[in-house]
Amino acid sequence: MAEVQAVKDTDTIKLISHLLEIRHSKQMSDIWNVGINLALRISDLLSIKFSDVEANRLTIQESKTGKTASILLNAKSEEIIQRIREEHPTHTYLFQSYRNKQAINRVAQPLSRRAVSKAFATIGEELNIPLGTHSMRKTRGYHLYQATKDIARVMKMLRHSSEGVTLRYIGITQQEVDKDFRELVL
Repeated sequence: MAEVQAVKDTDTIKLISHLLEIRHSKQMSDIWNVGINLALRISDLLSIKFSDVEANRLTIQESKTGKTASILLNAKSEEIIQRIREEHPTHTYLFQSYRNKQAINRVAQPLSRRAVSKAFATIGEELNIPLGTHSMRKTRGYHLYQATKDIARVMKMLRHSSEGVTLRYIGITQQEVDKDFRELVL
């Protein structure tokens, strides 16, 4: 499995959303769009319950770190979450598995990480880019860094403890750092 990278082109981000919707489902497209806006790990994204969202804020305990993440929802995330809540008022999870007919008499479950990984991988193959569930988080971090050039801010958003880890994670390469030095002449 190839390592996934941040999607650096905004038109490609939109294309991925569109292709996920037409090739897989609106739910997969919603996962992509909410995932890019929340920058959560896939396990945390899929575990979001409607009860975790109050007004315009999401509060969850991260499964990997045990830290509490309190995230202010932007307009796009709020709109998607509200639409899903209206379409599926009986659901427990934001991205609940509802395609499985046997789930009717069972405890609610979120969509599986495997299903999302598979959908993303097929779109990545179609576009010839290594696309996976981590692509959402990496993409959000990359674009925040490009907008602010503030690595500490990106570290805080991703809840990382090291600048080096964050730079590698969002795909800032030595060539890009060299380009910044070459092009920024004072």
